[in-house]
Amino acid sequence: MIKYLIINFIIIYGFINHQPGKKLILKEMSTQYETITLGGGCFWCTEAIFEKVKGVQSVISGYSGGFTKNPSYREVCSGNTGHAEVVQIQFDPEVIDLNEILDIFFKTHDPTSLDRQGADTGTQYRSVIFYHNPVQKVAAEEKIEELYFSGTFKNPIVTRVETLTVFYKAEDYHQDYFANNPDAAYCIYVIDPKMDKLRKNFSLMLK
Repeated sequence: MIKYLIINFIIIYGFINHQPGKKLILKEMSTQYETITLGGGCFWCTEAIFEKVKGVQSVISGYSGGFTKNPSYREVCSGNTGHAEVVQIQFDPEVIDLNEILDIFFKTHDPTSLDRQGADTGTQYRSVIFYHNPVQKVAAEEKIEELYFSGTFKNPIVTRVETLTVFYKAEDYHQDYFANNPDAAYCIYVIDPKMDKLRKNFSLMLK
């Protein structure tokens, strides 16, 4: 109802102030959010990073890319489900665009490390981008090409670019893990350094 009244006010105001010979253009603000799914090692780390970024509306930890239906955390950790630990990110493209999302993703994990991030090893920790539409696929491939030719990383990027098929939300205790467990050893020794790197390189993009 409020949105309806605002739009009508804009229309009436526009006609009152409309000058002859000029075309009246009404542009409604977009509230369309975009979603992309990213895997950069342990989802606790990736979730913590993107929850601090302006324009990000929600971050959900989960599993994608495998063949086991409704996998549990224990099953995924075994490395036998084919799934990767991922986060599904919903963001406002009018505040932060996909290119910026990908910049943060690539610069806050090691995309040259095959099936591991630090001490976390296995295919469940692989670097992967699950795109939701063809535009995201092209953007991801172009970002990898850009990073390759810029020499940003000494070693080849091994990040996979795959279409999203199914996303399974992880157990509730994994959601907002860093925010809820800041004093846990993993948060102090693994996530905190990543957060420092985020603040150093992307301070203007943080909430």
